[in-house]
Amino acid sequence: MKPSSIYSPVRIAIVDDHEIVRRGFRELLADEPGFEVTLDTSSGTALMEALRNDQCDLVLLDISLPEESGVDILRAIRQRYDNIGVLILSGYPEDRYALPMIRNGADGYLCKDCEKEDLISAIRSVARGQRYISPKTAELLAREVAGEQDAQPHQQLSERELQVFLRLAQGANVSTIADTLHLSTKTISTYRSRLMEKMGLNSNAELAAYAVRHGLA
Repeated sequence: MKPSSIYSPVRIAIVDDHEIVRRGFRELLADEPGFEVTLDTSSGTALMEALRNDQCDLVLLDISLPEESGVDILRAIRQRYDNIGVLILSGYPEDRYALPMIRNGADGYLCKDCEKEDLISAIRSVARGQRYISPKTAELLAREVAGEQDAQPHQQLSERELQVFLRLAQGANVSTIADTLHLSTKTISTYRSRLMEKMGLNSNAELAAYAVRHGLA
């Protein structure tokens, strides 16, 4: 993300499917100098429209959204607006998704139950053009580099494979996923086969059970 000007507020968009969550984060940021919440929405479409009209500098983005997943939206932002900061705000613990989301272009990862000070620190870091790495994520990175941590099977998935995995875990079929991602059913079937092989799974039922067991669905 390009560092923001010291003379203008950081314009923030909050994207989450729960209104109460959006309201809570808006209230947390309301009295913080240098921040301006310009959008809160559950819609990826509304977010992309705001970005097209240059209405925000940083996005607080949930992973689980009703139509498009946070992975889809992150991918779209990175393809079109590389200067926009993206902080993932998730109900999932960091050891589930932090590293995959950072590898896919997120500037940081926070759990929704984080302290206000951590949220403010993360926003300020990203607004300065830096990545925000929490102590927990830093530990995960260090253990991975040192070879002390065995990556979970889902953490080995590519960006597209992760998109397909999340939708399969939610019960979507190949045709529906193809329509949503604007790809052919053959392409989605190929991604499904690859991710199944990587994860050592043999059926959608096993995939769904894996997702539940690891807190991913």
